Amino acid sequence: MQHAIDAMQLGAVRAVSTGASLHIYLNRPEVRNAMSQQMVAELQQVLHAAEATAGGPDAVRVVVLRGEGGHFSAGADLKDMAGARMRAMQRAEGAPDPIAEVNAAFGHLCAAYANTPLAVVAVLEGTVMGGGFGLACVADVAIASDTAAFRLPETSLGVVPAQIAPFLVERLGYSQAKRLAVTGGRLDAAGALAVGLVHEVTSSEGIATALDKVLTDILACAPGALAATKALMCKARFTAAADLVDEAADIFSRAAQGPEGQEGMAAFIQKRKPTWAVT
Repeated sequence: MQHAIDAMQLGAVRAVSTGASLHIYLNRPEVRNAMSQQMVAELQQVLHAAEATAGGPDAVRVVVLRGEGGHFSAGADLKDMAGARMRAMQRAEGAPDPIAEVNAAFGHLCAAYANTPLAVVAVLEGTVMGGGFGLACVADVAIASDTAAFRLPETSLGVVPAQIAPFLVERLGYSQAKRLAVTGGRLDAAGALAVGLVHEVTSSEGIATALDKVLTDILACAPGALAATKALMCKARFTAAADLVDEAADIFSRAAQGPEGQEGMAAFIQKRKPTWAVT
């Protein structure tokens, strides 16, 4: 039976479900998967559909972002940007700024993938530029092929990496993020690993094996506990540890007394895999 998400009518994105994993392909290989407004909207649409499956028999627990045609993404679609500039020149006084609207839409996309309760894995090959660089930064786990070439070209083009800047700082730290931004940064796969942008580098032939291992590890984790952990870690970025003690204790207690906590302890005592573990 076809998964409901597989049946979605999409043009710039292709979604394929494999058990509890949803593989989302940026599907404009003729332009190295440059992100058009349509692609941004469809990436949001697919993620929302995946999140809506929670608790159901076909629940998605992890999404995998990757690009078709040997490239992840060349960043923003220049044709869309040119169109937004034209509309900005023609807009009436007081009307919304079309360029800002296009930019904000991408920011909302990054925030949605950064804050989703689902696990997010990025498979990075070939060109990883601009907005593609930003999407790589929001993934929970990033696997790079040794073909990957990372570029942050905005300042060299006279613009600003506006929406991805917070995620660059979060992923790389202030010093490395600033260095890359002010130099129009370029990194190969080894360099991306060295600064913590990606978590693993492998050959093109090794991507499938590396991805399978990561998915196996993720799907051995309880989905509710994973979502709660992501939410707590997100809050911990901006909150002193001492201020989170009581809230964290309450989160832990609810998890321990809930069905996942009880099943996890029972499985450990009985030396078996918990019911959520995918075999």
